[in-house]
Amino acid sequence: MNLILWRHADAENLPERMLDHHPSDLQRQLTDRGHKQAAQIAAWLNARLDDDALILASPAVRAQQTAVALNRPFETVREIAPGADTSAVLAAAGWPDGRASTVVIVGHQPTLGSIASLLLAGHEASWSVKKAGVWWFSNRRRDEEAQVVLRAVVNPDLV
Repeated sequence: MNLILWRHADAENLPERMLDHHPSDLQRQLTDRGHKQAAQIAAWLNARLDDDALILASPAVRAQQTAVALNRPFETVREIAPGADTSAVLAAAGWPDGRASTVVIVGHQPTLGSIASLLLAGHEASWSVKKAGVWWFSNRRRDEEAQVVLRAVVNPDLV
């Protein structure tokens, strides 16, 4: 299985004084920069994803807008919302067996960084995933041992 963690692109950042007058955090939208970042990473992903890749996105508007850049169907999954538990996100993807051979999770920090650290280091830690950044993992068996392979880490400034 391939598991691709894709953090939403750059979104509106509201001054604290405006928080009482703004819709919930789930309604924050991408900035112009965020739309460009999402398009850059979507082009990179589309060149590499199989047609049957399963895309799962957080219900937050910024994650939905990031997923739309792929121009593919996607599912909205509440278990991927901001503040999601790492085990809930991995269960939504079906890791390690997978709901599909490739699953793309469009989600949020700090959850995605925690998942990356769990998969690579075996424990959750506060790893940073850059806005619109992609961490691509796969799993395999070697000598009867399950292994996780980091295939790529890509940020918009690299594509």
